[in-house]
Amino acid sequence: MTWQQSVFQILLVGLVFRSILALWLFPGYDEGYYYLYSQHLDWSYFDHPPLVALTTGFGVWLTGIASPFTLRLGTLILYTGSLLLLYLTSARLFNHQGAKITLIIASIIPIFTVGFGVITLPDSPLIFFWSASLYCAVCEFFPTANQSYRPSYRLSILGILVGLACLSKYHGFILALGLIAFCLTSSKHRCALFSPWMGLAIGLFIITLFPLWFWNLQHNWVSLRFQLFHRFDPPPEGIVSPSGYNLLKVFGVFLTGIGLLFPTIGFPLWWVNLRTLINQFSDIFPHKWLQYSWVFPLRERDDFLKEKQLLILWVSLPLMVGFTLLGGKQQILVTWPIPGFWGATLLLGIYAFQWQQRSRYLIRWWLGGTGIIISTILFLLLLHITTGTLQKSSHSAIFGGFLEPKSDPANELIDIQQLRQGFASSPVLLNALQNSHFIFSNAYYLGGLIDLALRPLNPIPVTCFSYDRRGFSFWPDTDQWIGEDALYITLERFHKMPHLNNEFRDYFLSFQEIGTVPIQRGGVVVTIFHVYQAKTLLRPYSSPINNQLN
Repeated sequence: MTWQQSVFQILLVGLVFRSILALWLFPGYDEGYYYLYSQHLDWSYFDHPPLVALTTGFGVWLTGIASPFTLRLGTLILYTGSLLLLYLTSARLFNHQGAKITLIIASIIPIFTVGFGVITLPDSPLIFFWSASLYCAVCEFFPTANQSYRPSYRLSILGILVGLACLSKYHGFILALGLIAFCLTSSKHRCALFSPWMGLAIGLFIITLFPLWFWNLQHNWVSLRFQLFHRFDPPPEGIVSPSGYNLLKVFGVFLTGIGLLFPTIGFPLWWVNLRTLINQFSDIFPHKWLQYSWVFPLRERDDFLKEKQLLILWVSLPLMVGFTLLGGKQQILVTWPIPGFWGATLLLGIYAFQWQQRSRYLIRWWLGGTGIIISTILFLLLLHITTGTLQKSSHSAIFGGFLEPKSDPANELIDIQQLRQGFASSPVLLNALQNSHFIFSNAYYLGGLIDLALRPLNPIPVTCFSYDRRGFSFWPDTDQWIGEDALYITLERFHKMPHLNNEFRDYFLSFQEIGTVPIQRGGVVVTIFHVYQAKTLLRPYSSPINNQLN
């Protein structure tokens, strides 16, 4: 089998596997929220740049069907392209054998597979354009046949690609800083910073970012202020938050990252990158244990080898280390450091190629065994999410189940078909839906799932009445619905908060519960949607947090 055939086979098997997950996995809160992005197309959005709206809406616009699979169609395609670009980058940096191992590693890492390759998130276009930027940077900075470096037109292309990464997720700006830092710290490539091509690249970068800065210019820079400052504001009065720096939290973030990467990949990945970082100082501290040939024996005649390692480190470690350390001070999303590990797999792949020269069977068992275990775990989790195999009292429970239905984290994924059927089978709820002008919920992340479920029954607008409305504050204003009737739909846990109901009653002439829709898994009710009929909106809803930001 040629390397082209083997690469095609790996990409195809991965695409089929991820398509199965995408087809059967219930939509999550974030996916529903980004689906609403595609319903309200704009230059940018309050909490993310615009490309996630296009990748989420791609499958829906192409097929005319809004379903979990069509929401994820753009992600499935983009991630396949990201894997191919990662392979090409490794092949150009090192060799095709190491690149193939890199491709296999990236294909089996669970957080990459699900977070970048199945679920529709801003990370999907981010990783695609991150990979394209890295490949372009490698072509620019490391010419073939070890030629001396001279800045070229590729820098201008790189400016556009990095700009597109920034339009995917704000992590793209860290990529831009990493590439600049590489040029500053590599004497062979410092001339790129003073090249006319770099000036053109900066100009094209700014032009590419037009949707982002144009939208923010129209909205008092609210998105950038939220991401840079207000996201890290202290909690509201009355909410206790630990102060000071906590090393245990740093260790917790580190271990969480290892778990998401899977331990047999996560630990070697960290070790390889830290060893390579140490190797960068071998000329300054020429101790025997830091010697270049011992740490990285591949292609010792390659004059650019250390610079190649340096490029990978600059686009990887700032995210890997930076967000891990930030976790000791500030609560972070566990996925924030993960894009840094993407580029880091380039080093693990080529190290594994060296290890393979010593023991081919060891690497085969390592990668093959890891892939089988991860695939099995993912399929078991998919089976549990859809049928409740790990849930107590479920009809499909294995060994009686292990998780209590009410505390099962899988409840965060909602079966929208059951919600739709609950309305369709209830004359009261269906009549109320058909006679309402809009729907609202109390949490911004619920609106998208409600829209996905009920739009086929009655395509009316969905909005959010909440302290934190996020993007809803910049979509159709509630002024237009003064005097109109609405449905309020919320989850059981919010239904038990009487202050919410009291707050919403003040906005309507009448407000009363008219029914519930239970969501079951394995014959057991795992969550309940409560439906209220709200008649005659008296005044527009005003959100304190968004008023403050504006």
